[in-house]
Amino acid sequence: MARSAPGGSLTGRALILFTVLGLLVVALSVPVRNWLTQRAEVASLRSDIASSTEQIELLNSELDRWSDPAFISSEARRRLHFLLPGETGYVTISRDGRPAESLLSDDVAQIPQGWHSVLWESVQRADGPPAVSPKSEDGA
Repeated sequence: MARSAPGGSLTGRALILFTVLGLLVVALSVPVRNWLTQRAEVASLRSDIASSTEQIELLNSELDRWSDPAFISSEARRRLHFLLPGETGYVTISRDGRPAESLLSDDVAQIPQGWHSVLWESVQRADGPPAVSPKSEDGA
């Protein structure tokens, strides 16, 4: 005959079963947490790979553009203000004598300064009087 526990109390078998289940939950919690963490890392790395691949494609397309002589010529004309033989370059002057480009906002007309201008400015600064540093007279 089967014994039943009076009053619904736990039997020895049920207590052992709950203890084993509790130990399994504790034993498996660390590996499951590590697995979930690693899955998140893998997803993050896959996202990084996708963005890097997109960046590589953009850089390759830019490299292809720079291998085109017409693009190089147009960039030299735009950035360095080069002219082809027989062409005449014009600079629009405003009423106060400044080039019209300087009147435009910085967002509209940002023309990078050429290396030759930077070199000439550094030569002029080197030939000029030495710059006085704003130090106090007590040397502090």
